Amino acid sequence: MSGRGTARRLVSRDERRERGKAERKRVPRRELAGFVPPPDRPDPLALVEDQNRSRLPEIVPVRWGRMAQSPFGWLRGSPVVMTADLAGAPATSLTVQLCGDAHLLNFGLFAAPDRRQVFDVNDFDETLAGPFEWDVKRLATSAVVAAATAGFPDDVADRAAEAAAASYRARMGEYAETSALDLWYDRIDVDEAVAAVRPKRPRTLQREAERARAQTSLSVLPKLAEVTPSGPRIRDHPPLVQRLFEPDAIGLVAGLVERYRGSVADELRPLIDRFRLVDLALKVVGVGSVGTRCFVALMEGEGDREDPLFLQVKEAQRSVLEPYLDPSPYPSSGERVVRGQRMLQAAGDILLGWFDLDDRSYYVRQLRDQKASVDLTVIAPEPFVRYCGLCGWVLARAHARTGDPAAISGYLGRGTAFDEAIVAFARDYATVAERDHARLVQAIAAGEIVADDR
Repeated sequence: MSGRGTARRLVSRDERRERGKAERKRVPRRELAGFVPPPDRPDPLALVEDQNRSRLPEIVPVRWGRMAQSPFGWLRGSPVVMTADLAGAPATSLTVQLCGDAHLLNFGLFAAPDRRQVFDVNDFDETLAGPFEWDVKRLATSAVVAAATAGFPDDVADRAAEAAAASYRARMGEYAETSALDLWYDRIDVDEAVAAVRPKRPRTLQREAERARAQTSLSVLPKLAEVTPSGPRIRDHPPLVQRLFEPDAIGLVAGLVERYRGSVADELRPLIDRFRLVDLALKVVGVGSVGTRCFVALMEGEGDREDPLFLQVKEAQRSVLEPYLDPSPYPSSGERVVRGQRMLQAAGDILLGWFDLDDRSYYVRQLRDQKASVDLTVIAPEPFVRYCGLCGWVLARAHARTGDPAAISGYLGRGTAFDEAIVAFARDYATVAERDHARLVQAIAAGEIVADDR
């Protein structure tokens, strides 16, 4: 045989499935159930505060304020706390590329490169390789906490968590039988997402999809920018949007485009070269990301102010998973985020890239490209349960791309043992998250923490 090295032996699907079944002896599925905080559990507020030290101090109160709005706000903003808790629990050796923050609002609609809308995971700030069940546990817990925040009965919360886990298990079983190429090409388009959540009354989600189609750089231009003698410029709205004037932006502006350009595929560089950077502003986004250096960049097409492009330039910090798992194989956090997104998403943003500047790492993506997510404050109980099942399906597809679906399916089995364990964990951990949120609210009321609810 010519060539270097020895040919890798292909392991049969049955052998891989048996490996997954054998993992049950090492970590029985029942050991994934339940959560009791240990006596030496780190102070959750201290963990978040430790993260805040690397963030912009003037914006940190906004982060606290958004986390204090509800238990779900707390859960969204504190993956660092849940990860520390997961790290102390039994874990399988069945590794995938984790999303790292797989709560319900980190799934949504966006435009694929062929301009068709797809439903997929859409946040990768914490992505890293690790035990598959960590993502499933966070997804199921977010279902229980979101249900409680919406005022749904306990049985709806339990059914939502069960739908997420059961859908994950069933879809992983299907992906275990799918060819590698078919799995890689598989994606969930908007019609499939609508049918999964509202099979009889799809109009609500269809309206969301239609509104999302209008979310383009051109449509966003009048919302984020104003006309000046020099052309469109981002509208100042401190502290949520703050333009960077000279000399503050000199270093970032000078290095941004060229450094970022080097991270995208060669064939996309002529596209990027058709735009020039005309303005940059600090923009507060999300909950967990608040306080990181996140910018919106206004690009202008060649000689045409009606050809805008908004890019989000977001600081990538160390993943909350890194203290507990194998280190990232990538030299920068920005590259870690981008590579993880490309591995997990069925269809991604063509303008996704990264760069490092002034000892910080950033990744770049389109700010709004037909993006939308489900409004959990208005969704009815039954569609909510089905939506959680849809997210379980999406998560299984993402994990199957980067892990071994046959081995994971072998571990999960065909019965409900895994589902029941995940529901038990989600129920227990939701109680812990609610207590942590109450502590935050008390700390704010006592003046120990300064919060801004904008």
